[in-house]
Order: sequence, then structure tokens, then C-alpha cells
Amino acid sequence: MRYHILFAALIALASCGGPGDQPANGNAGVAAPAEVETGGPAKGVDRSHKGAPAPAALFDDPDGGRIALTTFKGVPVLVNLWASWCAPCVKELPTLNALSKKHRDDGMLGVIAISEDSAPQASVVSFLKSHKIDDLAPYHDPGMRISGALNAQILPTSVLYDAQGKEVWRFVGEADWTSAEAARLLAEGGGEAR
Repeated sequence: MRYHILFAALIALASCGGPGDQPANGNAGVAAPAEVETGGPAKGVDRSHKGAPAPAALFDDPDGGRIALTTFKGVPVLVNLWASWCAPCVKELPTLNALSKKHRDDGMLGVIAISEDSAPQASVVSFLKSHKIDDLAPYHDPGMRISGALNAQILPTSVLYDAQGKEVWRFVGEADWTSAEAARLLAEGGGEAR
């Protein structure tokens, strides 16, 4: 049994990404995304789920209540699945935080970062605070219902939903959400000025 747990942990860490997963140009994430046309775990932009509705799975909101992604209809939303143990996730959090600050009051894009950590929600709050992530609310999915419903096999995974709650694309792996390429991708869902 102990070996099964160790094997599962090693697979999870390998899926998270590492130095060998960086693009050949040395830039991580969106700088030169690979378009992925199959539903596999390849990193980059995946459009194979375009038009799929946001899952109805519930996760914890910042106040400790339960919420679903369908609650956010009416505005394009970038949903990011992350975990504190995932180095690429932690590396991209500041760019998600900056994106959230940019759109906090304009109604053009919501940014929802959902922690997939199994620890209590208080640890997510503490983690975000210690990393000076001050604009992302501590959404939490300790049961990994959202990642399961989305069949997200790699963290981080980010999914853009349009204002009607339909998937536009998903980005598998780390990205710089403040880059020009990210802005072009977000514009596909109405989330950035064109």
C-alpha cells in the first residue's frame, strides 16, 4: 500500500511540470503555446472542449460556503486550478494576481484560482497571504471535484469560459497571464480588449 501512495505522489509531481517541461525557447507558458487538438495531457492551448458548459461540481468559496462555476455566468471567467505543492502553479500565481487586479472593476474578466490542495482552507488563505497574492480569493476544492469534472490531469490548468459559461479553451501548464499572447487568447472569450 505504501508503494502505491508513493507512486501516485510521484506521478502527481511529474504531472505538475518541471524544468524539462519548459519550451525550447526558454520561456515558460504562453510565450509560444502549442495548439493541442486532442484531449490528451499535452501542454499548451487545448480547444478540444470548446463549447462545453462549465461543470456543476461544487467547491468552497472564500467564506467557507459551497459554490459552482455556473454562478459566474454573465462575464468571461478564467478558472485556474493550482496547488501549493506545484512549483509551476506557484510561479504563475503572481501573473494571475496581476490579471485579476487589472480586471477587478471593469467587468471584462473574472479570475478564479481554485486550490486543489487537500489541506484545510485556512492553509490556502495563509499560503496566498505569505506569497503576497492579494487579489485572488481563496477558492478551494480539497475533493478535486472541479479537476475531476474537467478531467484536468496536469496542474496548473486554466480554463476560459465565455459570458454564457461555455468553454472557449483550456491552457495546460504554466503561463504568464500578463503577456501579450495571453491577452490575445483571453480576447477570444471577450476577456481582454481586442
